[in-house]
Amino acid sequence: MTRDDILKIVEEQKINFFRMQFVDINGFQKNVAIPRSQLEKALDGSIMFDGSSIDGFARINESDMFLKPDFDTFVVLPWRNKDGIAAARLICDVHLPDGSPYAGCPRLALKRSLTVAKDMGFTMNIGTEAEFFLFERDENGCSTTITNDTAGYFALDPEDLGSDCRREIIETLEEMGFEVEASHHEVAEGQHEVNFKYADALTACDNTVTFKWVVKAVASKYGFHATFMPKPIFGINGSGMHTNQSLFNTDGTNAFEDTSDAQGLSEVAYQYIAGIIKNARGFAAVTNPLVNSYKRLVPGYEAPVYVAWSASNRSALVRIPASRGLGTRVEVRCPDPTCNPYLAIAMMLNSGLDGIKNKMTPPNSVDADIFSMSQEDKDAVGIASLPGTLLEALDALEANPVAKETLGDHILTKYLEGKHKEWDSYRTAVTNWEIENYLDLY
Repeated sequence: MTRDDILKIVEEQKINFFRMQFVDINGFQKNVAIPRSQLEKALDGSIMFDGSSIDGFARINESDMFLKPDFDTFVVLPWRNKDGIAAARLICDVHLPDGSPYAGCPRLALKRSLTVAKDMGFTMNIGTEAEFFLFERDENGCSTTITNDTAGYFALDPEDLGSDCRREIIETLEEMGFEVEASHHEVAEGQHEVNFKYADALTACDNTVTFKWVVKAVASKYGFHATFMPKPIFGINGSGMHTNQSLFNTDGTNAFEDTSDAQGLSEVAYQYIAGIIKNARGFAAVTNPLVNSYKRLVPGYEAPVYVAWSASNRSALVRIPASRGLGTRVEVRCPDPTCNPYLAIAMMLNSGLDGIKNKMTPPNSVDADIFSMSQEDKDAVGIASLPGTLLEALDALEANPVAKETLGDHILTKYLEGKHKEWDSYRTAVTNWEIENYLDLY
């Protein structure tokens, strides 16, 4: 996509409004909306905003930021066409007034990690599977935790009351250029999943934040609240974002494949797995960033808790799907869809590259159901657990050298500050559980 391509589409489709989008360090999409008269200025990277108002960005005395659009992310927004006047968006990188990249921009943090991989001879492909719930709203339009159905895994309509909403989500995504491969009702009532084709790592992250935006926008049209919260309801499955990842050589071959190996995996693949296993506890605070994330990461609900890998075992953190050839990949199952995908992918990539650089060997694969193993059995084969709380995960993140290398001082410092405040707010809150269990008893 070039500047001329964009201007041609704008004239042909009568696009009068544009959203210049970026993400903060927590992964929330932000935008500056501009009219057609400002488009050329925007394409030049001259749209300015106040970074001091964005979480994790600049201090008040160094707040001027500029948005440099990625032309390849230009897309018309199907649900924003009103009276024949359309709107479009561009995803942007954040730069300083002198033109230099801003150290607090998550998209640029991922680009740095991809450059490290490129220097090692690799490109990265990613496929994300972000689950979500559809909840009803009350008479005042406020969100509830009442699911819009009581259906289960792969249910059909009329049990699956979200099928019409999900269909429009798919239609909208396809209009925006997504290749949707499948969709279905998930295990929990009111829970859904839409799978779209993998892409290069940067595009995959752009697609993931776009997907979440589309899901929420379309769900709102149907009177639902769509949430990617990891564990909104106690006692049923939570929402994850299984992340399929593979490295490719410069000649286009899959660096993870080796047909001579019993598992069909290359030495690079084993080293990458070893890096993921070694650093998993140290990147959990990024892949699973909320207090609520650790309510999902408990035994009994198909969420991975244990730091192990297997070619077939879905109770392990890392699974190797059966597909081989160009489809040979590593599936990391712990991330949830509230993570900032740019930072999460950067952390997992550099963790895997850590294994390759240091020629690590992974532990033996674990094919038994880890959930049914005793603690003694897990200790005997060296299976560690992911952090049990956000605080434990933050301590592991702060101690992880890969985190400092990947995120840089600015993002790491701001991220830790913000998440410690979140933990302290949770720690000092008086919850319904405490009232129910202590008020009458004491």
